[in-house]
Amino acid sequence: QVQLVESGGGMVQAGGSLRLSCSASGTIFGFYGMGWYRQAPGKQRDLVAFLSNSGSTNYADSVKGRFTISRDNAKNTVYLQMNSLKLEDTAVYYCNARARTTIWYDYWGQGTQVTVSS
Repeated sequence: QVQLVESGGGMVQAGGSLRLSCSASGTIFGFYGMGWYRQAPGKQRDLVAFLSNSGSTNYADSVKGRFTISRDNAKNTVYLQMNSLKLEDTAVYYCNARARTTIWYDYWGQGTQVTVSS
C-alpha cells in the first residue's frame, strides 16, 4: 500500500516562504520520481515541480527561480521550498509519485492548502 502524506501548508503573506514536505511509504515498483502539482479553485491540476530518479528537475515557468524541489532518500521524503510567494500561488498542493512499468502510474497525496494573502 503506497501512501503519500503531505505537510507544511498554511497561510502566508505575499513575499513570504513555506516549505512543503511529502513522506512516502510502501513500495513503488518502477519508481520514476516525485513531484508537486497544484490546483486552484475552478482550475485544472498543474505541475509545479518534478524530480526524477536521475536527478533531473522540471519546473513550471511561473515558479522558476522561486521554488526548489529536493529530496531526502533516507527519509523517503520530497520537499518543495517556496520563496517569494505570490497571491497566484494560492492552491491545494498535491504530492505525486510516478511509476513506470508497462504503463505510467501516478500516486497522489491528499493535498495541502497553501494560501497567500496580501
